[in-house]
Amino acid sequence: MSEVREKALLAKEASAKLASLTTGQKNTALLRMAEALIAEQESIIEANAKDLKRGQESGTSSSLLDRLALNPERIAGMAEGLRQIAELTDPIGDTLESFVRPNGLRVEKIRVPLGVIGIIYEARPNVTVDAAGLCLKTGNAVVLRGGSSALSSNERIVEVLQAALTGTDLPPMAVQLISNPDRSSVDEMLKLNGLLDVLIPRGGSSLIQTVVQNASVPVIETGAGICHTFVDESAKPDMAEKIAINAKVQRPSVCNSMETLLVHSHFAELHLAALADKLTALGVQLYGCPDTRKLVPAIQTASEEAWDTEYNDYILNVKIVRHLDDALAHIRTHGTMHSECIVTENESHAQRFLHEVDAAAVYHNASTRFTDGFEFGFGAEIGISTQKLHARGPMGLPALTSTKYRIYGDGQIRE
Repeated sequence: MSEVREKALLAKEASAKLASLTTGQKNTALLRMAEALIAEQESIIEANAKDLKRGQESGTSSSLLDRLALNPERIAGMAEGLRQIAELTDPIGDTLESFVRPNGLRVEKIRVPLGVIGIIYEARPNVTVDAAGLCLKTGNAVVLRGGSSALSSNERIVEVLQAALTGTDLPPMAVQLISNPDRSSVDEMLKLNGLLDVLIPRGGSSLIQTVVQNASVPVIETGAGICHTFVDESAKPDMAEKIAINAKVQRPSVCNSMETLLVHSHFAELHLAALADKLTALGVQLYGCPDTRKLVPAIQTASEEAWDTEYNDYILNVKIVRHLDDALAHIRTHGTMHSECIVTENESHAQRFLHEVDAAAVYHNASTRFTDGFEFGFGAEIGISTQKLHARGPMGLPALTSTKYRIYGDGQIRE
């Protein structure tokens, strides 16, 4: 039996017990997991150092190494995420609807776990902890398949989490990690109907599209983040500068960072050169349209492919537009329905943008970097869904549930 099938079977067995646990039992386990991460941080960092060394030797970019790196502060953040999940309201068992039919049948619609969730993700080992915490809180078992670049980190983290669950009411086998780094393990997960109830891919567009296009297991699509910030003619220069810099520089390796800055031509004539200088001074490499290069000749020419590229790096496209309609058209053509922002003092423009842009999160005068489960108050997130069915946007606890109808009668039969 393959590793994938064996571990999925163990997770399936564990899910039956998970579904009947109380909120208190689940919270106790989550807090034990948080304590264990702190207690074992030295061994986790030691394992992470092996991944970083392999990454450096293979020429991995600095931005991807940043996504991979763990330190005491980041491990403390992972542990805090678990504590926050423990404090969140447990959605399992919530009654969403309740009504009585004319024949006396009482019908309730309640939240229930999805069952076994498979998560396929890339270089960020914190996803291992976030995913485990959110799945366990909602009574789901989880089968994790991280990227090979973080294999040593993920193996040690899962060992720590499973050891922490020993002695609690949660079965340790509810958290499984696929260690086989070969692509075949992903291919097998995509077809594991009957053992996996849903797949959630997290990573770049290539990974996500591979899963979406080839899986027979149902998929919740977490989209690539080609995010835009449109600086309108009426934008306050200081505000526009702060938002643009934050959206690009605060952490460029993540999916809610800005990849294209759209600038109204009138604003650009007065302020783009200064903004470009500040971005360049912060290490951002700029690519621009012909109109942009007329105002800032030092900017390199953006290719047609650039507008559809998720860099996850200190690289930014800049395009000058004539009016709001141009900005909306560009976003419709090149956006990935993730996060989009308008910086403007024109209320009618803001409302048009908020209503017409088709994205999971749409901002007025705020950085796209806020598209995050923690920032939305959901605790850690399982991903940011860009699809429209089941879940959209940052996926917290309710997104990891399904529903069940419970019907109460006193002998009714259908005529």
